[in-house]
Amino acid sequence: MGLGRLTDAVFEAVIFDLDGTLIDSTPAVLRSWETWTTEYGLPPIDLLRHHGRPSASVVRAVLPEDQQESAMQRISEIELANLHDIVVLPGAVEALASLTGAKSAIATSCTVPLAEARIAASHLEPPSVLVTADDVVHGKPHPEPFLLAARRLGVKAADTIAFGDMPNDIPMFAWVSHGVAMANAHEQLKAVADETTSSNEEDGIAVVLERLLG
Repeated sequence: MGLGRLTDAVFEAVIFDLDGTLIDSTPAVLRSWETWTTEYGLPPIDLLRHHGRPSASVVRAVLPEDQQESAMQRISEIELANLHDIVVLPGAVEALASLTGAKSAIATSCTVPLAEARIAASHLEPPSVLVTADDVVHGKPHPEPFLLAARRLGVKAADTIAFGDMPNDIPMFAWVSHGVAMANAHEQLKAVADETTSSNEEDGIAVVLERLLG
């Protein structure tokens, strides 16, 4: 099922980032990493620099190899225990509902358990295709998660529209036909996006898709 067109481009599928695009997990992320760094006696992590990357890559960046395996397990445990205030972002439910019968996917840096837990906590009805850090060799910012999502949808990467919010989505935007940055996105992503949504409060993601499908 072809989705439609914006300007002169025709889109066959939509691929979403998860955190910051469809759901808001920021408080949970901050709490989790604060707890983890305190337990390991580390200074606060610059989460802006690491945000949106697989937790394993963050652990590898700050701890010696002999501590990494147990530390990865521990941050997983902490994050899975921090779910109570994760919420779906305005417009996300409507956006996914508008894609019923069309090809859509989520490509996230979360592991399978964490992605499924956060989706469930937010009460989001996800698309059928979910690509996580567990499915790829190279997690974000490498484009492999996005490219795998496109393959699983049976479409070319260049025939997709993608939504994201952080600099780690920049490589994904380089492959797509139309990259959409969220209103709350990092300025680096906005600089390379084809367009930026209106605010979450204005159902920005749903507005773009309504125009696309209209």
